[in-house]
Amino acid sequence: MITRRPRRSFVPAFGYTSLYAAVAMTAISSIAHAQARPAQDPRSMGGGNCANNTYNCRDTPNPLPAPNTVWMEEMTWMDIRDAIKAGKTTVIITTGGMEPNGPWLVTGKHNYVLHTNCEAIARKLGNALCAPIVKFVPEGGVEPPTGHMTSPGTISMREGTFRALLTDIVTSLKTHGFEKIILIGDSGGNQNGQRGVADSLTAIWKGSPIVAHVQEYYDYNKATEYMKTKGLAEGASDNLHDDVIITLNMMIDDPKSVRYDERVKAGKATINGVSIADRKKALDWAKLIVDHRATITVEAINKAIANKGTLPAPARRPAGN
Repeated sequence: MITRRPRRSFVPAFGYTSLYAAVAMTAISSIAHAQARPAQDPRSMGGGNCANNTYNCRDTPNPLPAPNTVWMEEMTWMDIRDAIKAGKTTVIITTGGMEPNGPWLVTGKHNYVLHTNCEAIARKLGNALCAPIVKFVPEGGVEPPTGHMTSPGTISMREGTFRALLTDIVTSLKTHGFEKIILIGDSGGNQNGQRGVADSLTAIWKGSPIVAHVQEYYDYNKATEYMKTKGLAEGASDNLHDDVIITLNMMIDDPKSVRYDERVKAGKATINGVSIADRKKALDWAKLIVDHRATITVEAINKAIANKGTLPAPARRPAGN
């Protein structure tokens, strides 16, 4: 008599070897599919074939007026093409983060700040566009959790991943004809990676295009000192990952990002002894902060362009935010 073993439910043992094999087969299939495609018309742009629709052709005039925006993600490919031809050959890459910022500020703090500040910088430069904000940056280790990764909602990148991402973004922008590519970061953990990428690509490309990390943007101490001359002085610290400068810089972009209405209602609309309950006064302060940060950043960008690359690191380290 033959004894049959009980039938087991099938559970795939999909380990790294199998995963890599599957990825390799997918890549081979994709290459074969690409090789089977007909040759692309060199005039083709916009994601389609020029022969099939004139709006896919390289030199077809834009059927719509130029939009009033500096954000590439809010523009069509024709808008960007025409902006570059019109002299907007500088592009700013901003890096923010996802991290804990106390009970009042949302985890995307730096991204809200950059949404307002990059636009202000680009418009003050007059010849610049803003690439989409890089929202994922090094925030700490994962196994075990270190740094900000001990807090829920934080998303961290390995330093090598962050640098590789920046390199690919810069390379993409170079391909499309931008002549000056500027990197600014609103968080301390972003600075070394940006500097490293800018210096590496400057060495490889010999300054064409100019790639520069502008660390002068990330100087909250200067903003704090400047605002003291405008009547805004913080008192004792609340010992949170927060301060009045960054709160106001976020608030002008979106009051919801600092839980403005809820804080006013709960009697919690203060930070480090400064009340933001007077909305008009708070927004007037915020406008001064944004304009000041844009002014010093534009000055630093112009110096970096004249230097054909990143300037030496500032002697004084900015306050950590």
